[in-house]
Amino acid sequence: MIGFIRLAVFGFIGLTVLYFLVSIYSRSTRREELEKAWGAEQGPGDRDGFIAAGMAEYEKGLRKKLIWLVYVIPTLAVIAAVYLLNFA
Repeated sequence: MIGFIRLAVFGFIGLTVLYFLVSIYSRSTRREELEKAWGAEQGPGDRDGFIAAGMAEYEKGLRKKLIWLVYVIPTLAVIAAVYLLNFA
């Protein structure tokens, strides 16, 4: 039982680090896309306002919510493996 608790604690620590890295990467790629879009068409208004509006839209979007799957999929995989190895 102690081994499982240790696996869960260190696993979630690792998943948290992975979540933050994926989140930072996703935000940076979205920001870069917005900067390129503004530069290509000299978008409406000033550059900072255009990027801020795009990032506000990103915060409400599906892409940001899908990053939570970093926690869900490995957790379900471990639960399935434990169940299949011990009870099936």
